[in-house]
Amino acid sequence: MASSSIPSDSASRRPTVNWWLSIGLTLLGLGVSAYLTWVKLTGNTASCGTVGDCESVNNSRYAEIGGVPIALFGALSYLVLLALLLIEHRRPQTAETARLMVFGVSLIGTLYSAYLTYIEVAVLRAICPYCVASAIAVTAVLILCVLRLRSADTDA
Repeated sequence: MASSSIPSDSASRRPTVNWWLSIGLTLLGLGVSAYLTWVKLTGNTASCGTVGDCESVNNSRYAEIGGVPIALFGALSYLVLLALLLIEHRRPQTAETARLMVFGVSLIGTLYSAYLTYIEVAVLRAICPYCVASAIAVTAVLILCVLRLRSADTDA
């Protein structure tokens, strides 16, 4: 008698809720980063309303590395995460490697976001809500990835 706890081949390739949430959060982070990149490169003003001080943050010396906007690095990181998430779902033979890479990229993103949040709060004394949204998104992607990695370990 076959055990019903062993996933069938098609069931193991079915994306989980965690995976779909990761896709959504990655797209959110990509949108935020792309917007902030556009603001920085065009010299426009970010529309924060009364919620924060985007201009102080986006015009600070911490908003660039070597003349390249930090937001552009963020957007590129989210594109990498999106590609890895798609590989994780579409290529079962490399899913574990892709998941581990998502873990690495999102861990680096989370740590760098924590550093930037510290800069906002302690040094600039200004908060950019878009930056906070990006930090939350990449941290949530990291947490969801850990859950998927743990789930894959229990399925093995």
